[in-house]
Amino acid sequence: LAAARHIPAADASMRAGVFQTGLPRGVVLEGRTLGVIGLGKIGARMARYGQALGMQVLAWSQNMTQEKAQAAGARLVDKATLLAQSDAVTLHVVLSERTRGILGAQDLARMKPGAILVNTSRGPLVDESALLEKLRSGTLVAALDVYGQEPLPAAHPLRSLPNVVLTPHLGYCTREVYAQFYG
Repeated sequence: LAAARHIPAADASMRAGVFQTGLPRGVVLEGRTLGVIGLGKIGARMARYGQALGMQVLAWSQNMTQEKAQAAGARLVDKATLLAQSDAVTLHVVLSERTRGILGAQDLARMKPGAILVNTSRGPLVDESALLEKLRSGTLVAALDVYGQEPLPAAHPLRSLPNVVLTPHLGYCTREVYAQFYG
């Protein structure tokens, strides 16, 4: 949502005393397509969030079944179709040797111009060099909570790109999760 509506830029603008000036236009997600890679517990929840926003949901993972996709309210497609048809793609797979680099340069090239890539799973799922190239060209938008190197180095090029929403691996940083993990 922050990437679709440019929330960080709007927040910075408001704090600087500016109101609705110089901000990129956001997009309405209703009627668009959300691609979910991995329909485990979190991926299935994301599919439901997409539906709640009025989005069509596509799903893919290496072992997904038609039944699992349907149970989450998604339509099972192959990876190429998911990437080509989705306006936003969100990753929810475990990092392993099999999934490392699951989105490479050819995959990112299939994505629609202006599509949003959301990665809250693990940084190395995406080829970082290829992602940087697409972001620098302005053909993709990203919302990233995870990185190949954490913490993200101060001089990392992702920090200077205006079409990226960055958070410091906050996905699990809640009182409830900390209580569960460290209780």
